Amino acid sequence: MLYILNQHRTIRKYTDQNIAPELLTELLETACKTSNTGNMQAYSIVVTTDAEIKTQLSPAHFNQPMITQAPVVLTFCADFNRFTKWCQLRNADPGYDNFQSFMATAIDTLLAAQTFCIAAESVGLGICYLGTTTYNAREIIDALKLPELVVPVTTITVGYPDGIPDQTDRLPLNAVVHYETYTDYTSDEIDKLYFTKENSEFYKQFILENKKETLAQVFTDIRYSRKNNEFFSEKFLKVLKEQGFLK
Repeated sequence: MLYILNQHRTIRKYTDQNIAPELLTELLETACKTSNTGNMQAYSIVVTTDAEIKTQLSPAHFNQPMITQAPVVLTFCADFNRFTKWCQLRNADPGYDNFQSFMATAIDTLLAAQTFCIAAESVGLGICYLGTTTYNAREIIDALKLPELVVPVTTITVGYPDGIPDQTDRLPLNAVVHYETYTDYTSDEIDKLYFTKENSEFYKQFILENKKETLAQVFTDIRYSRKNNEFFSEKFLKVLKEQGFLK
């Protein structure tokens, strides 16, 4: 299993081979066995294989081609709708229309998503996370007909890989692991931790293509700018209110 985890690659192109329904069911069952808060399983997974619905979802993900090309698209949703209705039917007063509850269900949703991905990769499938889900949650809610107290958190495309891309780099372990307490970084330590990334030919070309002076500027000015972060933050907070999580 460690070998499989260490071989992870993001797969954005898939063959025409469909995933057998019984295999997909087994993978979903595995995902639903993952750890979760209070064993409430406050999440839902919307499985999309229909070409028309994929087409409806595509604009919400900035028309990235894997949405329509992958045989299966999974939308993992924070969901306190089901649990709330169960409480109401059992003469119990649910108190899950708040930010704390959203955070709990969002964490559980992502745990289930990651378990699914590990299981899928273990049987030769490829996956791709789409971070665009929270950017355009309202559009996804409308396309998938999600009710109150249900909010999409992440989307995963899955299928058999059409080619194996190079593995993306990662920071050294001491960049992200702290023992006993958090140790803040000095300027010299930041320089050392990012030295390999900043001096790789791939990222040097990345900087040139984006017409920036540093790799950091590519992230702050283009990929994840303050303007976009603030815009999509406001948009997502509005969705949380509309879906009943910030009453």
